[in-house]
Amino acid sequence: MMAGAIEWILDLQQKLAAKEKTKEGKKNAHRRYQDAVLALSKAFALASASDEAREIREEVGFFQAIRAALVKSSTGSGVTQQERELAIQQIVSRAVVSTEIVDILAAAGIKSPDISILSDEFLAEVQQMEKKNLALEALRKLINDGIRSRSKANVVQTKAFSERLEDAVARYHANAITTAEVLQELIQLAKDIRAARQRGEEAGLSDEEIAFYDALAENESAVQMMGDDKLKLIAHELLMSLRENVSVDWAHRDSARARMRVLVKRILRKYGYPPDLQDTAVQTVLQQAEALSSGWSITHRGTT
Repeated sequence: MMAGAIEWILDLQQKLAAKEKTKEGKKNAHRRYQDAVLALSKAFALASASDEAREIREEVGFFQAIRAALVKSSTGSGVTQQERELAIQQIVSRAVVSTEIVDILAAAGIKSPDISILSDEFLAEVQQMEKKNLALEALRKLINDGIRSRSKANVVQTKAFSERLEDAVARYHANAITTAEVLQELIQLAKDIRAARQRGEEAGLSDEEIAFYDALAENESAVQMMGDDKLKLIAHELLMSLRENVSVDWAHRDSARARMRVLVKRILRKYGYPPDLQDTAVQTVLQQAEALSSGWSITHRGTT
């Protein structure tokens, strides 16, 4: 019953949003049920001691349970771009099962999946669901919650996956693509995220090395000019040198950060990295180092 109710609400809100002409109007349409139940809950709380309120307690509870599932499945509300990128960064490393994911998947009628590997079996099960709106919310919930499992993985992949997720959801909310189409895009995104976790092993690099490789290869011109093998070599040397020279709280001290910047530039010049691309590459490399260096700092402190 709950699955059918959620599907009906999602479908209705999408239809209402399609009639709106403004971005704000579409946003309000997608929150119409959630806002109505919030108002109902406040009124019910004020009158909860009355006989009339007690008679509708179960109905109000049902409405609240549906609202909770919808709110939990939201991917963007009140979240900054930086937080969304961090979230995508985390799913690149590993996705985890949480009680909230299981809740909405249970409503969707999907068995608890092996979320940690985003298995083909699970994705096929989502794709074949009759209730497409609920399938979409389930997959969005999987991605949104799974990305909270870890952080500090790969800043370039984080940005790329974040942009894809944001773009797909934005086009869906603007009624530029259908529920089935956005569902297919999220399924492909999930598969690409899974594949990304295997790139390092296939390339003969560690996860940290592949992160620095991506920082260097973000500009395709650098890949064309340098070649894959040389970029791998630079990525390895960057990792080794930065780990050896990192100091506690280096990212928060101007002098230490400047020293790390000089180190990165020296390595890039050593291997002939294109001068016109160096400033951007240095910035991305330092961002990646900052994301990873909390683990390095712990090791560093333990050896001093």
